[in-house]
Amino acid sequence: MTILEITAPPLEVLRPLLEESAARHKHLCPRQVLGVRLGLRGLLELGFIGVDYQPRFDNGRKRLLTIVETDGCAADGLSVATDCHVGRRTLRVLDYGKVAATLVDTQTGQAVRVSPALAVRDTARVCAPDARSRWHSYLEAYQIMPDAELVRVQPVQLTQSLAEIISRPNLRVNCAECGEEIINEREVLVDGRFLCRSCAGESYYK
Repeated sequence: MTILEITAPPLEVLRPLLEESAARHKHLCPRQVLGVRLGLRGLLELGFIGVDYQPRFDNGRKRLLTIVETDGCAADGLSVATDCHVGRRTLRVLDYGKVAATLVDTQTGQAVRVSPALAVRDTARVCAPDARSRWHSYLEAYQIMPDAELVRVQPVQLTQSLAEIISRPNLRVNCAECGEEIINEREVLVDGRFLCRSCAGESYYK
């Protein structure tokens, strides 16, 4: 069986992931299901799991970076499926307001972006016509729809190098303006001085 022949993950694979995601919200919603499905498809595309959904690398998740394009429910589903987390610095959130993510193999540099198919809601209504509401049709259909109808897959190249994204651990510098410590090489050099991004004019607060 090839990736192109895959319909949907078996329930014995999908159910524990959905339960783990639902435990974070005290309920299960369609976007969590989408997040899990997107994450699994990305892992398949990069070869981190086989078509049997079993891991193919002993250290696979340590070399995986996931960049999600929204916060909220979908991000939790993606985190559960990929086992990437903000605290481990393997999950990054770039809030474009899109239910989408890019998975990156940091060892090979290969990257793939996964997002819902453009007509996914319409297809879901057809797939679960007896659901008691649109919300419930999405919830049901996203669990059983074939990958080809649910997920868009795009091989991509990052515009920033992995070295810049991941940075080097244990590097610290103090901002020459506010004095606060900056880690992970996130300082900005301005007129020969190292500044934090806030003092360099990139602040999100005032």
